[in-house]
Amino acid sequence: MHNDTVETLIGAAVIAVAVFFLVFAYRSTGSADVSGYELTANLSRVDGIAVGTDVRLSGIKVGAVSALTLNPNYLVTVHMNIRNDVQIPADSSLVVTSAGLLGSSYLSISPGGSDKMLASGGVIRNTQGSLDMMGLLSRFVGGGTSGSSSNSGGSTTEPKP
Repeated sequence: MHNDTVETLIGAAVIAVAVFFLVFAYRSTGSADVSGYELTANLSRVDGIAVGTDVRLSGIKVGAVSALTLNPNYLVTVHMNIRNDVQIPADSSLVVTSAGLLGSSYLSISPGGSDKMLASGGVIRNTQGSLDMMGLLSRFVGGGTSGSSSNSGGSTTEPKP
């Protein structure tokens, strides 16, 4: 009987430690919901961006992507939740960028110089979507061509000097 009590106490301690680590990891990675105000932006490409993706200002996380919707004109509306203590100038720009060559994508806000700040529901107008890294790499490796050839006869064209 004594052995069962010891095993139960050890099991409870293991579960308590596991819960502590899960809570610690959840809080320290910034996975908790960001309370604040919503901004939107329209982008042509959002490769690597999903709900929960970081929104950074000067490299510091100031928000997260809350939703992505496709417009009838094939632009993606990105809905971002920005912390209340961070104000974004109205002429700021938004760029999809990545943390290094193989790093994850995130949204980077470059603040403008305007005295007017975006309010809740505001739209960031100056945007740049994500780059097609595989397309750029294939153009670099292929010597500046897009990888597709319009020549069907097998002949090659000489490059222009």
